[in-house]
Amino acid sequence: MAQRIGLAGFCLALLMSYVPAEAQDLPKPGPEHKILAQEEGTWDASVKAFMGGPDAPPAVSKGTEVNTLMTGGFWLVSKFNGDFGGLPFEGRGQFGYDSIKKKYVGTWVDSMSPTLSVLEGTYDAKTKTMTYVGDGVDVTSKKKFTQKMVTKTNDDGTRVFSLYMKMEGDDKETKFMEITYTKQK
Repeated sequence: MAQRIGLAGFCLALLMSYVPAEAQDLPKPGPEHKILAQEEGTWDASVKAFMGGPDAPPAVSKGTEVNTLMTGGFWLVSKFNGDFGGLPFEGRGQFGYDSIKKKYVGTWVDSMSPTLSVLEGTYDAKTKTMTYVGDGVDVTSKKKFTQKMVTKTNDDGTRVFSLYMKMEGDDKETKFMEITYTKQK
């Protein structure tokens, strides 16, 4: 226990040595962060999962997404709860803008995958579309895949999220899921 307290104290002292003496020296959120802030709030989700092939009807379910900005305004934290194929589903994400890479960045974990998704993205202001791309591994086949997450904000304030996947060795990108989000009042 004493070692933990000592380590915590050391880490706090180290962190404090990097904090600028003047608060005005701290970085401030930019216009890229304001785009992320538009997703703050509680959203009802209508989910369509395309699991049965191109001719099968999608599996339909409901969920809720709660998005909050961390203190400072740099990071949007997302919590999704719903069901998937009749099973409870939880997902968690963190999204921000990396001013060094000049890209949006994010991570995603959920209750149906033992792997962490690391994502990089871009925003198209003309179409109000955020696109993240990242790699993953299918837990059943052990094949790698590329995932593309596209979120378009409509003029009425709803958002439509589409998840596309392309398996290793396959040239075809397949739409896996579509979620329509409506913000709660």
